[in-house]
Amino acid sequence: MLADRARIEVRAGRGGDGSVSFRREAHVPKGGPDGGDGGRGGDVVLRCDDSLRDLQSFRRRGHYRAERGGHGMGALRHGADGEPLIVRVPPGTQVERWDGRRYDLVRPGQEVTLARGGIGGRGNKRFTNAVRQAPRLAEKGLDGEEGPVELHLKLLADVGLVGLPNAGKSSLLSRMTRAQPKVAAYPFTTLEPVLGTIDAGDRQLVIADIPGLIEGASDGAGLGHDFLAHVERTRLLVHVLDLAPLDGSDPGENFAVIERELAEHDPRLASLPRLLALSKADLVPPEVASDAAAEWSARVGFPVLVTSSATGAGLVELRNELLARVPVEEPAPEGAGEDEVAEFAVLRPAASKAFEVSRADSGDWVVSGEAVERLIARHDMENEEALALVERRLQRMGVIAALERAGFEPGDDVEIGGTVFELDPGAPL
Repeated sequence: MLADRARIEVRAGRGGDGSVSFRREAHVPKGGPDGGDGGRGGDVVLRCDDSLRDLQSFRRRGHYRAERGGHGMGALRHGADGEPLIVRVPPGTQVERWDGRRYDLVRPGQEVTLARGGIGGRGNKRFTNAVRQAPRLAEKGLDGEEGPVELHLKLLADVGLVGLPNAGKSSLLSRMTRAQPKVAAYPFTTLEPVLGTIDAGDRQLVIADIPGLIEGASDGAGLGHDFLAHVERTRLLVHVLDLAPLDGSDPGENFAVIERELAEHDPRLASLPRLLALSKADLVPPEVASDAAAEWSARVGFPVLVTSSATGAGLVELRNELLARVPVEEPAPEGAGEDEVAEFAVLRPAASKAFEVSRADSGDWVVSGEAVERLIARHDMENEEALALVERRLQRMGVIAALERAGFEPGDDVEIGGTVFELDPGAPL
């Protein structure tokens, strides 16, 4: 069964911790700090892979974790960066991150970084200055991005076959291509899209047999609601209309139902070029089929062909029409567009410096904000030197001034990012 939707959880690697180390070597007194930095955590990267056809593999595995960065070590040895985790998806996959950002992967080899790894912590060598020549503090690595991701596959097909259940779409596909969809005399035989290809020399057309639509499909009725999305990427629609419906319904009303559902799902579909294939012509007299073709040609304003999967009538003409009406995509010449590419800088949003101060029921002061929480996450609050450094940075960020305006007294407990510590600015450490 075609798997065209999946939900996965991804987590990029955590950054490695910086090292607290001092050079110790024979006959070299006071060697000084030499702690290395931690490595960056691995990213989670999605890659478009033409060897995949659906999202079935994501039903067997729902969690993807990239490697963490290595810890820094003495002798200025930096931790290794975590290897990126490559997650392969089929062409036509739409991706939505937990924060609402969306990506569309359609070309083989196309990649997108879905979750960035956490940055590594700095070793104590990076904290030396004229006043602090032997720092005994280092930073911790930060967590990588993580969250749920929605995957939705929209088939990449040149031609989409649409129509009511049992209109003859599967039979047409099986006669025109090597696809072998299930064919039976009852509605809803096709429960999932089926792809077939027409080969014409060095050219190939991909045809998608979309499960039968019914009235109300665009609102969720029947099977069609789940599969309407698969016709969105097609460049040509073939509306398959049964000349002799088994239930005695009016072909004109049947045609209107499908056209209305396509337009209500996506107005762009109403403007796609299309053909009308009058199917099952072997079940009606030839003059009836000929009159119907003339009537529909005057009515719809686009090509109408009379076809029969049982006898093969009209299939060659339909094949030729498809090859003629689906344009050939010419590859861009090598180097095209290079002169138009401007130089640009890659800018990433910095952590917001905004914060809020509040009072918990326990009486502790609570400071929340992305920048202050990252500051606390990177330092060991049990380390006196680290605590002194954090206090100085909180002072520069205006956090301590905001606390004092709210009634804070030196020595009160403060909670930032889930860590509670005693804050006493100005006290000797």
